[in-house]
Amino acid sequence: MKNRNYPIDAVITWVDGNDIQHKAKRMKYGNNAIFKAEDVGGSTRFTSVGEIFYCVASIHRFAPWINKIYIVTDEQNPHVETLIGKNFYRQIPIEIVDHKTIFRGYEEYLPTFNCNPIEMHLHCIEGLDEEFLYFNDDMYPMLPCKSEDFFREGKGIIGMSRHWFPSNMYKHICRNSDRLARKALGQRPTWAFLRPQHICSPLLKSECEALYATIEQEIKSSLTRIRTKDDLNQYLFLDYMYLKGKIINQRQSKKHFSVGVASSHKLFDFIIHPTRKLACINDVQLTEEKYIELRENILSAFEERFPQKSKFEIS
Repeated sequence: MKNRNYPIDAVITWVDGNDIQHKAKRMKYGNNAIFKAEDVGGSTRFTSVGEIFYCVASIHRFAPWINKIYIVTDEQNPHVETLIGKNFYRQIPIEIVDHKTIFRGYEEYLPTFNCNPIEMHLHCIEGLDEEFLYFNDDMYPMLPCKSEDFFREGKGIIGMSRHWFPSNMYKHICRNSDRLARKALGQRPTWAFLRPQHICSPLLKSECEALYATIEQEIKSSLTRIRTKDDLNQYLFLDYMYLKGKIINQRQSKKHFSVGVASSHKLFDFIIHPTRKLACINDVQLTEEKYIELRENILSAFEERFPQKSKFEIS
């Protein structure tokens, strides 16, 4: 039985694009025209620079009340090492979840190189708690967090904003998700569409299950291997929860960096001396020179912040 003193799970999606087998899959199912920068963020979108280690380490250090960490991936194992020391109240169990186990009979859509179909199925993780936080592997707790920062009285907590024009592919997907959430609730679409804060998503498993059961065919028709403007994303579930009164519209304390414009100096300084509870270091297409510079600075800063490493057995 789970320790009910820690009733919130964390789910992290991760892939190592440097892996030979993963590269072979991309070559088999795609080509240079498909994997161009404007579609999927270029090659750096699939590059692992150690983010998963520091994402897990930061959860251990600053959100030790998490019950369990699930790492969702594609026939890979990050072999995560975590910080185990006097600063931790407890060791948080980690479980690797393969895409095949959550696609509920839709294995023909695998492999996918598109995070959106994966996000549609996170609630299918066996044993997942009712309240769970979804992290991308580029999101990190940077200061002590409380469970009440993310859930309160059975409701998720995240900032919700309204937008009018889908000026890029990402916002088209946000609008798609808003409209389908309203349709599932019998509401008419509006000119404006919701966009949740781009940070840890506080999700309720039962609400995800209820929505999925209502619009399963629409979700199925959106599943693609490569991201397109007709996709849905996990904001579908947050929009649905918000429209049902299951989201408290309150911004999480976070700092967002886009590596395409952020200086390595600013990134280093924030990691060492954070001023917000959470950070998102968003990946974009970079030149090789810029990528190497940022990678070295990010990893150097995280290593300085989390210097103590020891092996952690993954279940």
